[in-house]
Amino acid sequence: MKKTSYTLFLLLTFSSAYAQTVRDLIIQKPVYASCNYNTYPDSIPNDLTPSPEGKKPFYISHYGRHGSRYISSRSGYDIPFRMIAHADSVNELTPTGERVFDEMKLVMADTERRWGELTSYGKTQHRRIARRMLEHFPEVFRDDARVSCVSTIVPRCIESMGVAMAEMKQVNPKLRITMVASQRNQWYMNHQDRKLRKNYMTPEAKKAYDAYISSRLGNSRLMELIFKNPDIVKEIVDEEKFNYYLMKMGLFQQNTHLYKNTYLQDLFETDELYHMWQIDNVYWYIQHGACKLNGGKQPTSQKPLLRQLIADADSCIRLDKPGAQLRYGHDTVLLPLVCLIGINGFDLATDNFDELEEKGWWCSDVFPMAGNLQFVFYRSSPKDKDVLMKVLLNEKEATLPIATDCAPYYHWADVRSYCLGKLENNP
Repeated sequence: MKKTSYTLFLLLTFSSAYAQTVRDLIIQKPVYASCNYNTYPDSIPNDLTPSPEGKKPFYISHYGRHGSRYISSRSGYDIPFRMIAHADSVNELTPTGERVFDEMKLVMADTERRWGELTSYGKTQHRRIARRMLEHFPEVFRDDARVSCVSTIVPRCIESMGVAMAEMKQVNPKLRITMVASQRNQWYMNHQDRKLRKNYMTPEAKKAYDAYISSRLGNSRLMELIFKNPDIVKEIVDEEKFNYYLMKMGLFQQNTHLYKNTYLQDLFETDELYHMWQIDNVYWYIQHGACKLNGGKQPTSQKPLLRQLIADADSCIRLDKPGAQLRYGHDTVLLPLVCLIGINGFDLATDNFDELEEKGWWCSDVFPMAGNLQFVFYRSSPKDKDVLMKVLLNEKEATLPIATDCAPYYHWADVRSYCLGKLENNP
């Protein structure tokens, strides 16, 4: 088969995927606008490419984010809540404002003492993902196959791992499953480069970011809807922060059992949600993408994880029996890992923030709650030296910036060499 260039494959893959605009996606699913608060799809199309001729899956290497959770701290909710409470104390709320205040009280009460906890919806997400993994790749999980699981030490990640493994065990009681959550694995499971995190917002990045978001902040329509005298309450209500955090509060409820109550979410028009997405998408890019304005090194924070993934794969490929290694962690690991490897073009390096949307750098696609990356390996037998693999991002076939003659599959030797090059060229 003729060698297929990465560029051509990428164009073919995304010509249909990005026929929809971000605004289209927000209209269909408003929570998409909340980026890392986006919920995992409830259903995944079963349209995976058949196994390569003569080969079958034998090993899966995975890194997944915990499922839907409650907001990790009350600080984000406190910002709009204290503002509206102050306005209420001086009788400045309209009837709509009073309803909004009541809804906010309900949300605050529901979330209290649940900060960061996995929700029932988050558990359901991981059960579904685990079951689909067994359904799509039964050869990997046949008989008494070994499934080795590692989680960060954060409870929502441990629970996500637990419910996923309980589902797998229910489907196949013979599976040999081990689960570990230890501080000893944090060095690669949740590695955070302090120097990179401290210096991501350089003066150049800050200047460009401020210029980009300046026309997307604030919401005078919302102020007039909620407050009797918007000009007066501006002394106690920061319009930009109130708009932004109330929007987040409304959208976040899609991750909880209050998902049917969309009153706060419905306060906002599509363009207002879209502007928030633009602000957040650029911010995530500066923090974790290959942004030229801060040196483009942020994705290298996940070099320890990539190095571990390679070592684990090398070890498991030598085994005669099939199996899987599943890891449960966080969005701030999953996104930079995808950027470091260059999956689906997320290694985009630019200093022009308008290019992000134009070229499909849409963080909401990478790390919704329960977002996951799966590397699925194929061979004809344990003696087969030409191991193939493919990448699934949130259970959809993805691309790598590597030439291949068997798309969407890649030769592991090529992928391994490419990834080692990433590690060597990014000291």
